[in-house]
Amino acid sequence: MLRVALPNKGALSEIASTMLLEAGYVQRRDNRELVMVDPDNDVEFFYLRPRDIAVYVGGGILDVGITGRDLYLDAEVNDHVDEVLPLGIGASTFRFAGPAGTFTTQQELQGKRIATSYDALLRQYLETNNIAADVVRLDGAVESSVRLGVADAIADVVETGNTLKAAGMAVFGDPILQSEAVLIGRTGRTPAGLEVLKRRLTGVLVARRYVMLDYDVRRDLVDEATRLTPGLESPTVSPLQDSDWVAVRAMVKKSHTNNIMDELYNIGARAILVTNIHACRI
Repeated sequence: MLRVALPNKGALSEIASTMLLEAGYVQRRDNRELVMVDPDNDVEFFYLRPRDIAVYVGGGILDVGITGRDLYLDAEVNDHVDEVLPLGIGASTFRFAGPAGTFTTQQELQGKRIATSYDALLRQYLETNNIAADVVRLDGAVESSVRLGVADAIADVVETGNTLKAAGMAVFGDPILQSEAVLIGRTGRTPAGLEVLKRRLTGVLVARRYVMLDYDVRRDLVDEATRLTPGLESPTVSPLQDSDWVAVRAMVKKSHTNNIMDELYNIGARAILVTNIHACRI
């Protein structure tokens, strides 16, 4: 049975559970449940603090887990854990911030105090970039540390930046890390059920990003039309009762759908229809 670690609360928990439901796995209905068994898929889910997931996977206690890239790198288990699959959701950026107008580059942090909840990740970055600064480890609300005199700047995960602005702070310098939700696994191990899990999650990602596009077009315009809709491998072209026309079906990126529909219409395609994809295997 594949043993999977999932975040027990917060936005990352909702993201992971929703994705797994779309992938056909059973998920808990009560947030107080710490373990959920899905016998039909031969999977057991363990709901843990997001920061602890990489530790359990890296120690070989659990097979795989879903957590943030920033959290698993901060756990310092890189030698025992691999990023199996980026999930493209829960995006955030780990960045420096300070009082608005105070700092412009990372090098100005020499000799300064930097507050963070990601001390291991920050120390690695400072060492790599030859910045000598004092790291102040805090468990949360690092935005208040500068105002309270604990630090001169902070390093924190930024999503919208609204919290920083409200605290009179502004980001500066290059991002330290681009983070997102990721599936992680024990280095060198491929437990039973992992390939199915990866395939299903990949299918969810594709279904979210693509739609199915159908349209009719004159046979002499097929080449021009299919250049706009090449599909993943190749579009499906089927004859119609009127031999001068064919029906075309292809997957297209959801974000490009309306532009493609307009271009198809302009070259003469008609009966252009869009259908959502609920599940797929690529």
